[in-house]
Amino acid sequence: MPQTVVHYEVADRVARIVLDRPPVNALNLDMITAVVAAFKQAAADQTVHAVILTSAVAGRFSAGLDLGIVAGKSTQMARELLQQLYVGLADAQYHLGKPSIAAVAGAARGGGMTMAISCDVILASQTATFGYPEIDLGLMPAIHFVHLPRIIGRHRAFELLFSGRTFEADESYRLGLVSKILPDEELDAAAMALAKAFAAKSPAVMRLGRAAFMRQNDYRRGIADAVEDFCNIAGTDAAQEGLRAFLEKRPPRW
Repeated sequence: MPQTVVHYEVADRVARIVLDRPPVNALNLDMITAVVAAFKQAAADQTVHAVILTSAVAGRFSAGLDLGIVAGKSTQMARELLQQLYVGLADAQYHLGKPSIAAVAGAARGGGMTMAISCDVILASQTATFGYPEIDLGLMPAIHFVHLPRIIGRHRAFELLFSGRTFEADESYRLGLVSKILPDEELDAAAMALAKAFAAKSPAVMRLGRAAFMRQNDYRRGIADAVEDFCNIAGTDAAQEGLRAFLEKRPPRW
């Protein structure tokens, strides 16, 4: 029996999509496909009025892509994964028709940032940390070139994306990346309270209002290019050396 890596549950008109692939919620194709399918299931369920994306793994929201999928593999495998993570997830969120909340506790990196930022609201625990480490692996966080400058501004986005540094919850709040910071033990309850507040509104008004909001903030036009940009970089010798170095726990030899 394959391990269930994404759980889907509904209570009080709120769907919870829970990442559960220990130890770090590394994203492989099956996991990303399951997340996209869960968002589509929530969209189709008229009893669901709001959605929460969260993690069951202590100290980890998601470490990002499972690098074993990219290291030493054909770019076709990376393209299939990115099609789901970039295009599939964006389309599922765009057509969701109800608010989505990412509740981030612990580390969110790379593809985990993609998951979180796809949602309408991000709530973070006090111990949450964020980062785009792709540059240190010889890769590029291509999808974040599309939307991060619009969220936090061009110059701050460039510094984060091209330094690869980790930043804390307080900085993410100051940048406008997250909406609120909560004590760790209060994050889940706060996410549910906000989801219930959204769920109490008229579903028709929320659906139409969110559709209008999404049209004004449509990142999808740049997403197809982001897939190609990532795959073009992933196939280079520099990227493959960066990935091997990471997996072998040594400095890259560039």
